[in-house]
Amino acid sequence: MEHPYFQRLRRIKQLGLTDMVYPGALHTRFHHALGALHLMDMAIENLKSKGVEISDAEAEAALIAILLHDIGHGPFSHTLENVLSEDIHHEDITLLFMKKLNAELNGQLSLALDIFQNKHPKKFLYQLVSSQLDVDRLDYLNRDSFYTGVHEGVIGSDRIIMMMNVVNDELVMEEKGIYSIEKFLLARRFMYWQVYQHKTVIAAEEMLIQILRRAKILALQNYQLFATPALSFFLNNKINKDSFLTDSKVLDNFALLDDNDVMASIKSWCFSDDIILSLLCKKLINRDLLKIEIHDTPIPPARMEGLLKQTAQYYGISDLESQYFVFSNEVENSAYSAESIKINILMKDGSIRDIGSASDQYDISSLSKKVIKYFICYPKEIRQ
Repeated sequence: MEHPYFQRLRRIKQLGLTDMVYPGALHTRFHHALGALHLMDMAIENLKSKGVEISDAEAEAALIAILLHDIGHGPFSHTLENVLSEDIHHEDITLLFMKKLNAELNGQLSLALDIFQNKHPKKFLYQLVSSQLDVDRLDYLNRDSFYTGVHEGVIGSDRIIMMMNVVNDELVMEEKGIYSIEKFLLARRFMYWQVYQHKTVIAAEEMLIQILRRAKILALQNYQLFATPALSFFLNNKINKDSFLTDSKVLDNFALLDDNDVMASIKSWCFSDDIILSLLCKKLINRDLLKIEIHDTPIPPARMEGLLKQTAQYYGISDLESQYFVFSNEVENSAYSAESIKINILMKDGSIRDIGSASDQYDISSLSKKVIKYFICYPKEIRQ
C-alpha cells in the first residue's frame, strides 16, 4: 500500500470528469481499491465459514490481487486509455506493474499474479477479482452511487457476499440470494445510463480526448507545449503495447502520470497560440461544453457535413480542423453477458443454473442485450 505505484491512485479520480455533472464524484481509485480489498476479505471469510478450503497464502494472494487490480489506470481512469498510448488496456499495464513489484519483492506476489491471470486451479479466486459478479463491481456500484447521489446504484453487497459459495472450484450464488443478484444487474444498467454514460459526461470526456489528441499531434510536429515531464514523455513519443514491453522508461513515466499532470497542462494550454487547442481547453476548464445529442440511429453523414462546414466558418478554421469540435460516435450498455463468465445459481436441489434461466422476476435476457446509442457533439454556438 505504501509503494508509489499504489499511492499514485490517490491522484486519479474514479469517475473521470463525472464531477462536471455530479459535483460529489471526486472519489479516487485509491478509495475504490481499499473498498474492494475490504469486500474481498469479507468474501474469503464467508467462503471459509462454509467449508471452502482457502489457505492463508491463497487468502493473502487474493487480497493482493484485488488491491492492485487498478494500478494500471492512467489519468482520468478510462477516459484517456487509448489516447496517450495505443493498443494497450489498463489491465495489461496493471500486470506489468505487478510483475515489477514481484521482482522488487523477491517473488512474494507470484501467487497473486497467478490468481490475477486466472492461472490458479481454484477459479473462484479469480472470479472474485474479475467476473460479472466480482468484488470490484460490488464496491464501485455502491461507492459511485454514494458519491454521485444516484440512489439507483445502491446494492446489497453484504447480502450478495453472504450468498456466495463454491462448487467444483467455481463461484456460485445460493438460490436465496437470487433477488439481490437481480437488483445488482438492474443497478448496473441504471448506473451506466445515469452516471457512466450520462450524455454531459460523454461530452466532457470526449472534449478531453480531443484536447490530448491535438496536443500530441502538435508535440510530434515539434510545436513547443508546456507539459509536466511525465506527460511530455507521452506527448512527444508514439507509445503502444510494444513500447511498454520493450522500454522500461515507458512504464517508469506512466508511474509518474496522474490527473494533476493533465489538468496543469490544460490550464497552460488555454493560452496556446494554437487556436484549436486554446479554444478546447478554455471550454473544458470553464465547463462550456459542446452540445451533445443522443440518438437511437447513426448520425446522417449529411448532417455531420453541414455542422463541420458551419463550425469551420464560425471559428475561421479549416473543415479538417473543425473535426475537433464536431464528431460522432456510439456507446453501448449491457448489464449481463451470457457469453462471459456466467453468474451461476446454486439451486436448493443442488443443480447449477445460469441467472438468465433461474430468474423468475425479470427477463434477464433483456439485460444481456446490448443497447447501442449514437451521439453527436458540436459547438453550442452553431444554431440548428
